[in-house]
Amino acid sequence: MKVLILGHDDVVALLPMGACVDVMAQALAARARRQVTMPLRQVMWLEDHRGALAFMPAHLRDGEGDALGVKMISVFPGNSATPYDSHQGPVLLFDAEHGRLLAVLDASSVTAIRTAAVSGVATRALARPEAAELAVIGTGTLSTLHVAAVQAVRPIRRVRVWGRSAAKAERVCEQVRQAYGLETVRAETVEAAVRDADVVCTVTAADRPVVEGGWLAPGTHLNAVGASVPGFRELDTEVVRRSRLYVDARESALSEADEIRLAVADASIGEDHIVGELGDVLVDAAPGRGDPAEVTMFKSCGLAVEDVAAARYAYGQAVATGRGTWVEFAAQRGAH
Repeated sequence: MKVLILGHDDVVALLPMGACVDVMAQALAARARRQVTMPLRQVMWLEDHRGALAFMPAHLRDGEGDALGVKMISVFPGNSATPYDSHQGPVLLFDAEHGRLLAVLDASSVTAIRTAAVSGVATRALARPEAAELAVIGTGTLSTLHVAAVQAVRPIRRVRVWGRSAAKAERVCEQVRQAYGLETVRAETVEAAVRDADVVCTVTAADRPVVEGGWLAPGTHLNAVGASVPGFRELDTEVVRRSRLYVDARESALSEADEIRLAVADASIGEDHIVGELGDVLVDAAPGRGDPAEVTMFKSCGLAVEDVAAARYAYGQAVATGRGTWVEFAAQRGAH
């Protein structure tokens, strides 16, 4: 039995951002239509809390056929100061009829691309149509990918970048200029980056708020991405309180997103402050932006169905184009 191995370069080639935005929209809509089986991910933290190991399975049943898979990934936020990604591991794609392993994909690249693509879906659904000024808070892998995702769905003209390291922020600005031909500005402070921005993407590894609610202009759309496990938080409670709030999954947001979890715990908001899941907006089961002056916020924790849908698409493209490496795994029963 042969299994297809897709490494980082393969995934990047097979999962372009524009296509991935549409794949993620389809997957989130399928979840809203109850076409997804997906338990809350299991996360095991190391004793000193420097990192965690997560297990994320999902079964997707939609018009594209069954997709069965699991992502097993380590999350080490402190890796930003090392040569290693903060998220590492494999995505395993299975045949849903017989349980046969079809493919093993690099989870770092799948996670990064699909995470940004989901922010693209949220921006397309919730940001004002004329949104042109983008602020990116953070300078890791997700920073440039979020520029790719947002500029794929909105007429972005200028990008402001803030990072703790001025050199890294300048490097992101140069990458954006080279890749997309957009005007870029390195912001001296987070406040300078987000004030009057139309779209804000936070992609940091912060364990305490870096964005304050009073800095956001009316009409801003915010994608909060970096803090996806308890103990990490990019936004203060005022951001959440004043925002029209959307999530990828209620259960995940209420149990894993400290921005929301802590605001509920201190009674700054109730659980009903969540207007709906993003997938519900896509299938018209929840309302989207109601007024141009509203601040809308999408809190992303990351869902296994996103990884499985991305893996299914990349696998299909690989088979069609001959990309990747086939390796021999277990023999078929009866084979000699």
